[in-house]
Amino acid sequence: MRLSTVILPVQRWSEGGRELWRRAEELGFHGAYTYDHLSWRVPFRDGPWFGAVPTLTAAAAATSRLRLGTLVTSPNFRHPVTLAKELITLDDVSGGRITLGIGAGGSGFDATALRRADEEAWTPRERADRFGEFVELLDRLLTQDAVTYEGKYYSALEAHNIPGCVQRPRLPFAVAATGPRGLRLAARHGQAWVTTGDPKVAATGTAADSVEAIARQVEALGKACAEAGRDAGELRKILLTGFTPDGAGPLASVDAFVDFAGQHAALGFDEIVVHWPIPDSIFAADQRVFERIATEGAAQLGSG
Repeated sequence: MRLSTVILPVQRWSEGGRELWRRAEELGFHGAYTYDHLSWRVPFRDGPWFGAVPTLTAAAAATSRLRLGTLVTSPNFRHPVTLAKELITLDDVSGGRITLGIGAGGSGFDATALRRADEEAWTPRERADRFGEFVELLDRLLTQDAVTYEGKYYSALEAHNIPGCVQRPRLPFAVAATGPRGLRLAARHGQAWVTTGDPKVAATGTAADSVEAIARQVEALGKACAEAGRDAGELRKILLTGFTPDGAGPLASVDAFVDFAGQHAALGFDEIVVHWPIPDSIFAADQRVFERIATEGAAQLGSG
């Protein structure tokens, strides 16, 4: 079991941002991720929010061991050609410590920031279609020196990406998915799969209901892998916490966290990601308990 954290990009680098990433490494976290949004939900919508790629580049320079990445990047405001160039550079600066968490994106603020006022929002089907093309093209851009591609939504004409990633054949994809199409993408292109649980269960269910729903997701992932001719055991399984009915409950104590993580380890998860505490938010938690979880809790789980 690996224990990682998410550090939201809400602090100026010179006013505590740098120290958070360094502290994450000191505490022994396997990895530290950040969200890739232009802005996020209330109350973060009206406060500071910095770019993911520059933040991760700075974090790469401030750390030496910690894996770094996004949870998650989406097509909402990204194009595969420009994103690939940024990722290759980031992988180089970090010495091959980058994981790309990638998902279809939602209908939040960054889904509309680049659109005209009279433009229609993407339908769920279009969002899934775009995601499929996005992942396919990005995979090619990160593994081939030059790519020409013509899709319905994205294209590339002799897009060059030399020298490519430090990690070969490319940096790993952690594909966030719960539906059939997304799970098939994870099975085809992912080195890891990410879930936050079942949103419907989170709204009305119990912690036990959530475990059952996630177990069904794991089963569906296995079927998608079988259809793709792939062993589901090849994919790391990542749980991004904070969105199940437990909320911040697993961070209430070391014992609560170990119990929560153990239940999901039994489902096959090998990486648990917790949010770095942010006061007066849905991610509020006692910093001292959080740091004990990072050390004592991780040790009880055999985290490495």
